[in-house]
Amino acid sequence: MAVIPRILVFAGSIRAGAYSGRTADAALKELALQGAEATRISLADYPLPILDEDLEREKGVPENAVKLGRLISAYDGVLIATPEYNGSIPPLLKNTIDWVSRVRRDGGRPVRPLAGKVAGLCSSSNGHFAGIRCINHLRAVLVRCQMEVVTAECSVPDGGDAFDGDGNFRDERLHTSMEHLCRTLIETSRMLSTRIEA
Repeated sequence: MAVIPRILVFAGSIRAGAYSGRTADAALKELALQGAEATRISLADYPLPILDEDLEREKGVPENAVKLGRLISAYDGVLIATPEYNGSIPPLLKNTIDWVSRVRRDGGRPVRPLAGKVAGLCSSSNGHFAGIRCINHLRAVLVRCQMEVVTAECSVPDGGDAFDGDGNFRDERLHTSMEHLCRTLIETSRMLSTRIEA
C-alpha cells in the first residue's frame, strides 16, 4: 500500500490577509484533495531573534528553531508560499531558514532538519511578476541547505484579485499550476521520504 505523504505548509508572511497566506491555504486544500496529509502552520508561532553568531555561541540555537526543525523532520515534504520583498526573500522567512539550518542536534542525537527534505515553492505579489524573482532566490537558498526542491512551482500575480470569496483561484491556469506543483511534491516526497517519527 502506498504511503500517504505528510506535507507541512507555511507562508513566508504572517501579515493578516497576506497573499502568500492565501496561496498557502489554496495549496493546503489542493494537497488534501490529492490525498496528502497536509498541515498548515504559521511562523508567528515560532518567533526567532535575528540570526547572530554571538547569540548562538552564548545561548545556542533558539528553542523555537529546534521545535520547527523537529516538526519539519516529522514530515515528508514542505510547501512554502513566499511573498516578494524588494525583489527577494522576506526577512522573516530567510531568518527562519537560517536558524533551522543551524540545528545540528536534537535531544542529543545528530539531526539536520532541512538536508534531504523535499520542498515545493509558491510565490505571490500584487504585481504582474508574481514574485518570480523571489522564488528563484528562495530556490537557490534551499538547494544550498541541501533540500530537494521540485522543479514545478506556482507563482500568483495580482494577489489582490487572484482569489474568489472561497479562497480559490479565479484563473484556471493558476489552479492547473497548483495542481501540478502539489502532484509533483506528493510524488517526490513519497519517493525521497526522510521522515523521522517524533
